[in-house]
Formats: sequence, structure tokens, C-alpha cells
Amino acid sequence: MLLLPALVLVPLVGSLIAVLSVKRGTTAPRVVALITAIAEAGVAVAALLSMLAATGERLMWASGGVNTGTSSLVADGLSMPLVLLTALLGIVAIAASWRITDRPGTHHALLLALEAAVMTVFLAGDLILFYVAWEAVLIPMFFLIGGWGHENRRHAALKFFIYTFAGSVLMLAGIIATIMTVRSLTIGEIANAIPASTQMWLFWLLAIGMLVKIPVFPLHTWLPDAHVEAPTAGSIMLAGVLLKMGGYGLMRIAIPYAPQGFESAAPVLAGLGIASIVYGALMAIAQTDLKRLVAYSSVAHMGFVVLAISTGTALGYAAAMLGMVSHGLVAGLMFLLVGSLYERTRTREIARFGGLGVTTPRWGGIFVFAALASLGLPGLSGFPGELLAMLEGFGAFGWWMVLVAFGALLGAVYNLMAVRKVVQGEPSTEWTHLSDIATVDLAAASLLIVGIVVVGVAPGIVMRLTDPVVTILVKALGGGL
Repeated sequence: MLLLPALVLVPLVGSLIAVLSVKRGTTAPRVVALITAIAEAGVAVAALLSMLAATGERLMWASGGVNTGTSSLVADGLSMPLVLLTALLGIVAIAASWRITDRPGTHHALLLALEAAVMTVFLAGDLILFYVAWEAVLIPMFFLIGGWGHENRRHAALKFFIYTFAGSVLMLAGIIATIMTVRSLTIGEIANAIPASTQMWLFWLLAIGMLVKIPVFPLHTWLPDAHVEAPTAGSIMLAGVLLKMGGYGLMRIAIPYAPQGFESAAPVLAGLGIASIVYGALMAIAQTDLKRLVAYSSVAHMGFVVLAISTGTALGYAAAMLGMVSHGLVAGLMFLLVGSLYERTRTREIARFGGLGVTTPRWGGIFVFAALASLGLPGLSGFPGELLAMLEGFGAFGWWMVLVAFGALLGAVYNLMAVRKVVQGEPSTEWTHLSDIATVDLAAASLLIVGIVVVGVAPGIVMRLTDPVVTILVKALGGGL
């Protein structure tokens, strides 16, 4: 199935062309990148349709043919929602970079290379390819933050690299131990059973790098700095898809290879998820920088994903997938809006805004919509996944969900607080002549708005894709591997 390698090769080829096209002017790399991103989205949709038509409910491709033991790509219900999300956010990130004038060819090439690396993570069918792609993601993101970020960009880029690379080294040790034990590189193929005693420490070796990537409290400290200092496109891709690699890795790698280790670790994972929900919300309330507020909200929202995964149920895993897709859409929209505002005002200080609903009505209206989606308004994408995570969490962990409900309430507080201070109130005289959101940003925001509404109204679209895979995962947990 050549659609799968095309998902990796299209952005890579586009990346090369974007670098070379800068000789034809600063507009050429943008156009090349946008065409490439749209083509990538088309390939992703074609792969989805092919998967739905396939009797095995998944697509496979191997470099030397299926069952040859060579590097392979696989798309199923667990990876396809994230592949589609990555393709959509790739278009949005290119649109958010449309006004970049500093080395536009290199900037857009790095964005496309990042998209290719993330696609490879979600499609990898063997452990070696998965790890290589996992590490490859760090390179373009490091240079995007360090090369096009804000005042403290180099510190943030280095912190991002050190934290995530350190977690990845532990994950590599777990992958090596897994390969040596099961005698197979193919993900999910276990020729030799892993002893229960080995699973207890193997799960944590595999999971630690993924928990750093998510990230959970207290492994989150790299995230706010990376978001605040990253360019808008970098923040969109970081929040929208890079964080999802952690949740995906837990469900694709850590849990299937060490189910008994996961069962013993589930209460700890739930505790980390709950702590992230409450801590992230409290920190968001305390922020004076609008972008940092959105960054801490990501810690809270991804806490719901970890909580959902920790339940070990089919509905819990479905809730995790819904939560990841929703957060990718909502966080992408929020960072797009904050970046658009910063480009026109050169500030993110909440205290300097006010009344933007009057001054910039289109921007203000979309910001209110994004805040409502973030707080979990029924009918928007944030609601079904987080509600399902709480319900499944109550079945697994009982009244600890009171803390989760408190965290959800705090989520409403910081979102509505941001709306009140930024959008409502008397318009600031400082921004009397501020222009409204640009047309290219409005078009990108519209794509995300449609996605947020569709997932909120019809979450079954995602759940029907994930159901066959999570059912197999739960059976493996019940009977062992």
C-alpha cells in the first residue's frame, strides 16, 4: 500500500523543494509548503478511505514486502485519527507561518520535515523505526524553537531537547530489552512471552519517555518555556501532535508489551493524570502571559488523557483518543489566535488587553469559541473525551474523581477568566487601531473550528475507528500477552 510511504515521503520531498525554491523569492517556499501540506492531507484522507475499505481494518506496507521482517508502516484505528490530525495541523502551521520573512525556505522545510517524522512515529510497524522517528522529531523542533523563537529561545530549545532526549534514552533501554526478550522487531509480535517480573520494570522503562513527552506533572517543566518561546507554527505542532506521541506510545508500545506491569502501575498513572489536571489548571489561573496560560492548559488536558489510559478499559482508551484529537484541535486554535495577536501587538501580557471583542470582533469571537471548547462545553470536542475519562475513572478509582471534577471546574475558571480580561470589558486605548485577524489566519482557524464541532457533535466518528484496536488491547490486558 503505497499510500503509507507517501505519507512520509510527500512532506520530505516538499521540504527539499521548499529549501531550493527560496532562490525564486520569499513567497515560493510558502506556496511550496502549503501545496505540500494540502497534498499530504489528501493522501491521509485517501489512506483513511482505503483502510475503511480494507477487510482487515488496517493498512500495511513493508520495504521488502509484507512478512519479510524489513521496516514496515502500519495504519489502523489507533494511528489513523492522529495521522489525520497531523495532516490538518500541518496546513494550519504553514498558514500561521505565512508572514515569516527570516529564512522562510529553511523554516518551512523544517515544518515539513517535522510533519514527516511525526507521521513516521504514528505509522511505524517495527520498534527500531518507531524509536528512530521518535528521536528524529526532536531535530526540526529544536531548530524551529532555537532559530525562530523569542527572547529566551535558545534556553527553551536546549531544555526541550535535554528533557525529551533523557526520557528517550530510558525508553531506548526498554525497547532493547523488549527486542531481546520477544525476539522480534515487529510491533505487537511476541514470539517469547515476557515474564511478569520483567514486565514490572519494563513498563516504566518504556513509559518514562512517553510521560515526559505528554507531559505529566512533575515531568512537565520543559513545556511552558518551549511553548512561550517557540514560533506560532512550532507551538501549534508541539501542542497539536508532538504531545500526542506520548499517549500513542503508551497504548501502542508500553501497555501491549508489559500488560501486567501496566496493571500494577495503573494507580500511579491515574495519580499522575489527576495531579496534572489540577496543577495545570491552577498554574493556568496564575499566569499573566496569555501564551503561558494556554501552555499550562495543555498539561491539564493531557492529564485527562493519562487518566483515561490508566483505567485500562475500552471506553477509557476511546476517551484518551478523543481527548488527544480534541486537544490537538483546540490547542492548535488557541496558539494560532495567540500568535496572531502577538504579531499585531508584540505583547502577550493579559493586563494590557481588554475589549478585543469590540476592537477585533472576528478574533474575539473565535477566541471565545476556543475557550468554550477548552472548558468542555457540550457540543464541542472537549466535552465527550473528558466526560468519558471521568466516568471510566470513577469506575476504576472511585471517589478520587472528585479531584478531577475540581480540576474541570478550574478549567472553566481560567478559560472564562481569559475571555473576561482579553475579550470583554472596556477597549484598551492602546489598541484602538488594531487590525482584526488576517484572512490567512481566519481560513486556518475555520478548518479547526469545523473539526472541533464535528468531533463534539459526532464523537462516534473517532470511536468507530479506534474500537477494533482498543478491543484487542483490552483483551490482551485481560488474558496477558
